[in-house]
Amino acid sequence: SRGHFIHPKPVVMSEVKDKEQKVDPWTAHAAEGAAKIDYDKLIDQFGSQRIDKTLMDRIEAVTKRPPHHFLRRNIFFSHRDVPDILNAYEQKKPFFLYTGRGPSSQSMHLGHLIPFLFTKYLQDVFDVPLVIQMTDDEKFLWRELELEEAHRLAIENAKDIIACGFDINKTFIFSNLDYMSSCPQFYRNILRIQKCVTCNQAKGIFGFQDSDCIGKMGFPAVQAAPSFSTTFPDIFGDNKDIRCLIPCAIDQDPYFRMTRDVAPRLGFHKPALLHSTFFPALQGPQSKMSASDPTSSIYLTDTLDQIKQKINKYAFSGGRDTKEEHQKYGGNTEVDVSYQYLTFFLEDDAKLAEIKQRYESGDLLTGDLKKELIRILQNLVGEHQARRAKVTEDVVKQFMTPRALNFKL
Repeated sequence: SRGHFIHPKPVVMSEVKDKEQKVDPWTAHAAEGAAKIDYDKLIDQFGSQRIDKTLMDRIEAVTKRPPHHFLRRNIFFSHRDVPDILNAYEQKKPFFLYTGRGPSSQSMHLGHLIPFLFTKYLQDVFDVPLVIQMTDDEKFLWRELELEEAHRLAIENAKDIIACGFDINKTFIFSNLDYMSSCPQFYRNILRIQKCVTCNQAKGIFGFQDSDCIGKMGFPAVQAAPSFSTTFPDIFGDNKDIRCLIPCAIDQDPYFRMTRDVAPRLGFHKPALLHSTFFPALQGPQSKMSASDPTSSIYLTDTLDQIKQKINKYAFSGGRDTKEEHQKYGGNTEVDVSYQYLTFFLEDDAKLAEIKQRYESGDLLTGDLKKELIRILQNLVGEHQARRAKVTEDVVKQFMTPRALNFKL
């Protein structure tokens, strides 16, 4: 598995290319001859809805805040049943947020940060409880990791998540390895889901093979269960009438198509979803972002100098071969990774539009574009590291202790 359901996955141009594009929780590659994923095609294939201006206007009206720039820039571009969540919110009916992280590495990179930044926005504007699942069990099944190491990585990654600034009074972070043993309702909901899904369905949805260990086939129910409020009795008691909103990368949709199919049969609301695009590797969408290749991304542990070196040396450029050509023909923002990263991390729309115009006209050189990105990322990562340094073991324990949250039904 290449990451938990909330992570925008970098596009992989696989060595053995299928003619058609393929996107599932473990694979993402474009169609043969295509430079990147066709997201419109994914919407048609998965049967979700595009986030259009009407929905964005509705979000703005309900929250009384401008939509997050991830919404404005189509980074979160697709959804399921978000109007139902907005209706419930307007009627003062409760809902909660659910997201997660598959802890496969000691350090998280920028791509991992994106969904948590967006979830923080959702928690702030809606003022609702949030549950964050650390799938250390999944990483044990899919990776060459010992159980103890998978659990240790979950705790380490939780520190980076806490450093995003979530409200401790409204946020519960849990390791599956721990929570399964302390909450009977979690395991009971997993069993209820497992009983509703046949092996043939699981193979059809997730592509499991007969050679896979049996733990993999049972795991989707573990990721599905937190969509149901009774999985968290300390927060919601036995109330089944509470909706769930899940921000996730589009590749994770199969998990929640399964969940949505099962939900009405078990007496729950179908979870609503917000889907994000994939985060590009430094070398561009044709290359693979790999946790084992430190040059493929910016890590939250990178020093300010490492950030500068990586952007200057590895960030794929849409600029021309010579200064003269660049000034004559302009740069290509569609493929320029530094510009693409600015769409994620530069919040000012007017400034971004100005950079785009100047780069495409040839007025702004690649070196200057990279300089702007380096400044922004050094600030972002530096501030994150400062916040993370203040996250003590005691703070982690507070976030990860099952408890009532500051939330009234």
